[in-house]
Amino acid sequence: MRLDTLDKSLLNILQDELPLVSQPFEELGKRLGISEEDVISRVKRLLEEGVIRRIGPIIDIKKLGGVSTLVAMSVPSERINGTAAIINEYPEVTHNYLRSHRYNVWFVISARSKERLEEILAEIKKLGYETIDLPATKMFKIRVKFDMK
Repeated sequence: MRLDTLDKSLLNILQDELPLVSQPFEELGKRLGISEEDVISRVKRLLEEGVIRRIGPIIDIKKLGGVSTLVAMSVPSERINGTAAIINEYPEVTHNYLRSHRYNVWFVISARSKERLEEILAEIKKLGYETIDLPATKMFKIRVKFDMK
């Protein structure tokens, strides 16, 4: 997919902030010199094409009393897409990704309680794949921003 200059500028802004106003896309349009409708249409296209995975806050679940863990699974290559689709059905799964390793499907679960986390893990383990639960012992926050220009 080719991104034009406005797409790249929009992506740069969205990585840092979504304006907390009643019409955030109108505000973004003002910054970019385009209409609110154009911003919305660009965001929809970027979502549909997978350039943007989601728009939303990043919340420290532990500060709210919740728990999280990193999970690694060993999934046969022909079953990766179907397995990822099942995993993505859980709203508690914040993201998942594919790795070139025996444990090739990795994802993070952030749940409101230890019990809910264990419930999700038990359901996912029923898929029958070797699974490793890797809870964090030390938190490292790395800010990643991709400069699109």
